[in-house]
Amino acid sequence: MTTISAAYYRGDKTFEVTQIAATPPAAGEVQIKVAYCGICGTDLHAYHGNMDARVGFERILGHEMSGTIAAVGDGVDGWSVGDPVVVRPLDPGAPNPATERGHDHISHNLKFIGLDSNGAFQELWTVPAFTLHKLPADLRLDHAALIEPVAVACHDVRLSGLEVGEDVVVIGGGPIGILVAMVARDAGGNVVISEVNPHRLEIAQKLGFDTTNPLETDLKDTIDTRTNDKGADVVFEVSGTQPGVDAMTQVAATRGRIVMVAIHSSKPAIDLFQFFWRELKLIGARVYEPEDYEKAIAVVASGGVDAETVITDVSPLSDIQAAFEALDKSPTAMKSLIKVGADA
Repeated sequence: MTTISAAYYRGDKTFEVTQIAATPPAAGEVQIKVAYCGICGTDLHAYHGNMDARVGFERILGHEMSGTIAAVGDGVDGWSVGDPVVVRPLDPGAPNPATERGHDHISHNLKFIGLDSNGAFQELWTVPAFTLHKLPADLRLDHAALIEPVAVACHDVRLSGLEVGEDVVVIGGGPIGILVAMVARDAGGNVVISEVNPHRLEIAQKLGFDTTNPLETDLKDTIDTRTNDKGADVVFEVSGTQPGVDAMTQVAATRGRIVMVAIHSSKPAIDLFQFFWRELKLIGARVYEPEDYEKAIAVVASGGVDAETVITDVSPLSDIQAAFEALDKSPTAMKSLIKVGADA
């Protein structure tokens, strides 16, 4: 029996790092030696107790991970011990109308691995083989831990239909907003980030983006000036705020496309008249599909995402409690990683 370290969420903003028996891979599964795992906004949501009914108090969180295959179960082809991988943490479950139409990622029975089942804040993690994506051999595993959130951004940008040369506004410059902006720029968009946090604005500017603070300068006027009164062809709402929702219809061009990226905790008021008047399109974007993962791997590997700037701190698994506490209070952090494997 192999004993490993694992971090359990115990409720009340508390994690417990303990020793457990590793789960060997069954048929159709692989066991991964986890190297790094990022702290997601959803993980913070769970940390605050907002998902206790879903995750309970015997759950290992974590899904923004990278690692190498440690063992392969029966019937698994195409994978070998030592392969560097990331996991697309979606299990569509039993067939249903969504999966029958090819929409496994938004299955009616979707289980999110790392929330609905144990995740990657453990040294050895056993998952279904169908969730794996192989990494280039020369891609650093700390950088590869960004691939899951970058895949979110790739899905958002792909659904937007962004074309080279189009004007883009990203409303909200947090971790996902910054990644959406980088993927949109990599796809050829002319990107402006709207953000009110001065620390996040500074990071966006360091990454080479044009930025604006809507608390200081009228966002619509700024975008109209940049686009000769046309407006933005594509708008990504990533702030999760009512002012962000107000702004998304104000800055969109005639027949502009608005992608709803943020999760809103309450129903926002939306100016539907603008959708009628200017024939706007609103696009929902939830997680990602396999092609978005492959695109994310390519973007990270090519440097289209500045991993060194986005990763603002790394902590060992033994310090996961302090890492969550620090991230929760930090106005400057972007992406915090947990170094799960001692030799990562």
